[in-house]
Amino acid sequence: MALHFELVTPEKLVRSSEVYQVVVPGAEGDFGVLAGHAPFMATVRDGNLAIYAEERGQPELIRIEGGFAEVNEKGLTVLAEKAE
Repeated sequence: MALHFELVTPEKLVRSSEVYQVVVPGAEGDFGVLAGHAPFMATVRDGNLAIYAEERGQPELIRIEGGFAEVNEKGLTVLAEKAE
């Protein structure tokens, strides 16, 4: 079962894909999201998103600055102020 993940900035949709897991730099600490995660919202601090395409794979790191993360029945959406 895959997690639908989207990374969005004010300028554009940076990424939209099916992944295994994403580790998000939350304001209160890093948190991982897998498919079927309970719904919630969190603020995001500056840091690296770690995106795992497969369970035992190496993460792709994307640097983000601020924003929000929302997990719902459709997946994970990160609304970042900036992504590099």
